[in-house]
Amino acid sequence: MTSDKFTEICKKVVSDYFNEHSDATNHKAISPDDVYIVWNCKTLQNNKALASTTVSDGMYYEITYNGDKDEFYLDAYKKWENVVIKPSEMEGI
Repeated sequence: MTSDKFTEICKKVVSDYFNEHSDATNHKAISPDDVYIVWNCKTLQNNKALASTTVSDGMYYEITYNGDKDEFYLDAYKKWENVVIKPSEMEGI
């Protein structure tokens, strides 16, 4: 599978997942154009990508393609916080 094809599939999978799971009272639907790939990697026959959307809901998505089984896996995560940790301020390091 090419990287372009994998990216296209990831955007479709994430937009479909969002549209199926978002709160209906928000009256918000997205298209694959509203999904962006933050990072991706291809190793042998496998692919992995991290994606997010233009919706500011704190969600991000991990999509994995298992080339041996010809299967995609989607993990959906919620970002709770972003904490800065400086090693110079940590004890014992």
